[in-house]
Amino acid sequence: MAAHHEAFDVAVTGVGLVTAGGIGADATWDLLLTGEPTAAVDTELQGLPVDFSCRVPGFDADELLGRRTAWRQDRFTHFGLVAAREALAQSGLDPTTWDGARVGIVVGNALGGTKLFEEARSTLMTDGPLHVPPMLIPQMGQSSLGGFLAIDCAATGPNLTTVTACASGATAIGTARELLRSRVCDVVLTGGTEAAISPTIIAGFHQIGALSRRVEDPAAASRPFDVDRDGFVAAEGAGMLVLERPADAAARGARPLALLSGYGASADAHHPTAPQPGGAGVERAVRAALADAGLSPRDIDHINAHGTSTPLNDVAEAQLVRRVFGDRPAVTAVKGSLGHTLGAAGAIEAVCTVLSVRRGVVPPTANCDSQDPRVELDIVTKVPRSLPVRAAVSNSFGFGGLNAVLVVTEA
Repeated sequence: MAAHHEAFDVAVTGVGLVTAGGIGADATWDLLLTGEPTAAVDTELQGLPVDFSCRVPGFDADELLGRRTAWRQDRFTHFGLVAAREALAQSGLDPTTWDGARVGIVVGNALGGTKLFEEARSTLMTDGPLHVPPMLIPQMGQSSLGGFLAIDCAATGPNLTTVTACASGATAIGTARELLRSRVCDVVLTGGTEAAISPTIIAGFHQIGALSRRVEDPAAASRPFDVDRDGFVAAEGAGMLVLERPADAAARGARPLALLSGYGASADAHHPTAPQPGGAGVERAVRAALADAGLSPRDIDHINAHGTSTPLNDVAEAQLVRRVFGDRPAVTAVKGSLGHTLGAAGAIEAVCTVLSVRRGVVPPTANCDSQDPRVELDIVTKVPRSLPVRAAVSNSFGFGGLNAVLVVTEA
């Protein structure tokens, strides 16, 4: 590997997931290893041209968080809080004993409480303004998760919400690392969350041609890098990580799951929704992340691709990856199984990348049955692949040409 002389490694000491694969990181990981998809008909989307999604199964906020806590929050906040509690529990940190002023929170979200807003708008039109829920604003705001997390774990340090479309979760993690680098914080709880499967949002994505229209077979709809892909499948969920400086983790006897070693960000400055032809903007983010980690492309064993299953994005990403890395890294795209969680995707995929580094396994890309010949990469399909993953890259790209790339290395 290239020397780490300029790198700033951050210890990942805990992770948490809430996804269509299940509640908890192990449940999601086990689902990913099967290579099975989770997309199914969604009764809340009945009557729409696209009536399927990837929902979190069996999520009972009252049971998981307590009724008093749950009623004050939107679903996207529920997901983030459950994932954060799992990550904190794994880290071994005790919020009742830490110095809260040294603990920061940075979370990503793209759309906020969309379903809640739609319901409140309907109530306003039918019953009048005095019937709009009094908790509407604190529940639906994109920054609400950060506030509720701070209350939940007595974190009184910097509290930020990043909004970079579908790169929001990855942007949050990269920003969190900077709070540790600058020594503003000693611990940062970071990640992303989204629960935006509401009729208006789905209709909007359909109207711009982003969604798969495979209504006759929803399970086969999300198929990254497959020649027959026709769009993404909307999903919900959250991914959270606990970050610390390695020396601080070691001092309390914590063993990191992996290290967050690099972060790069860029903007295409090209188009509101389409990827930049040639991927020059994305390449800047990738190369910046590698330089930040002190690594070269040949050091990377695995790439967790953005892989949305859209016709344009997958080819553009594949060409970029081929140009920078060649065809050596083992590539996967977990959206084949979990769908596209929008602002949470970068965080969920960062957690999956941490698990691949930690466990030496790359999960398969669901539904990639006939790889697009323009995708000249080593896509892992059908079954998991065991291999040493010493360094990995997680790509996240958002509408507006907003790019965020993370480098994860073994601890």
